[in-house]
Amino acid sequence: MTRLPHYAAMLATPGLLPGDGQRWGYEVKFDGIRAIGYVDSGLRLMSRNDKNITPAWPEFADIAPAIPPFVVDGEIVAFAADGRSSFEALQPRMHQRNPATIRALARAVPATYMIFDLLHIGDHPLIDLRYDQRRELLEKLGLKGAHWQVPPRLRGAGTDMLAESRRLGLEGIVCKRLESPYLPGQRSPLWIKVKNVNNQEVVIVGWRPGTGRRADRIGSLLMAVHDERGKLVYIGNVGTGFTQAMLDDLLSKLQPLQRKTPTVDTDVKDAIWVEPELVGEVAFTEWTGDGRLRHPSWRGLRPDKAASRVFREPQPWEPH
Repeated sequence: MTRLPHYAAMLATPGLLPGDGQRWGYEVKFDGIRAIGYVDSGLRLMSRNDKNITPAWPEFADIAPAIPPFVVDGEIVAFAADGRSSFEALQPRMHQRNPATIRALARAVPATYMIFDLLHIGDHPLIDLRYDQRRELLEKLGLKGAHWQVPPRLRGAGTDMLAESRRLGLEGIVCKRLESPYLPGQRSPLWIKVKNVNNQEVVIVGWRPGTGRRADRIGSLLMAVHDERGKLVYIGNVGTGFTQAMLDDLLSKLQPLQRKTPTVDTDVKDAIWVEPELVGEVAFTEWTGDGRLRHPSWRGLRPDKAASRVFREPQPWEPH
């Protein structure tokens, strides 16, 4: 495999639809796992926290070889029967390392690599080009396979695109400034994610034992995020949205991380505390005045995210 430069993913800023819509392009916001793809004699996939995740996704291997080699940015998604991307469907595949299990899951829950940006081709970095120029070059590559594709750009007014995404039950849209360069590793207002639902990445700092049907199991997870000073702060607990398989998996991962003292300031008395290493994602209705999540529901673990990078996701109306 030739030496392609390393690129960190550019991140979108949460926000509202831009007013000067003619200066923006629009894409579907997929509900999956971000991955930078390095394609030459073979394929190498790197997660947002810079882990090599190639073995977990064997159905993408045939995207290589490529002459000239190139680097792309995209989202790994699994589609439900209704055609919507399903983060829950990806969960059984995100933690596997056994090759036989991975192959079986790839047949049972095939994924698709939705490629939306071209960062490098041959000896030429493209990150300083405009977004619309990179998209044109990407579309000319003709990347269309059984398990990978370049999703079409959305055509029309942003308000119409957002309304249609809501009607279809999609997570939202991403607005990208047409003249924007690709800024590796930066969260930039040149890309704005406008969501129909509120999601928040969280660090698991402990759990409360269950009762009744959940006796001897996890009743709820205790959540935290980092504040602007980098300190972990408690943001409440989540006790809904779990399947039995999720609870079993979480318990097996959290038990080895147990510690005697909490890593957050809270008055919770009956908690089992853990090292703040595992990251998950929840959906919720709003933030309360005292910094808690209202009505959180568990969506799944995020092994592609580093705990040290989990901060409160700003709401569109808040400064960020």
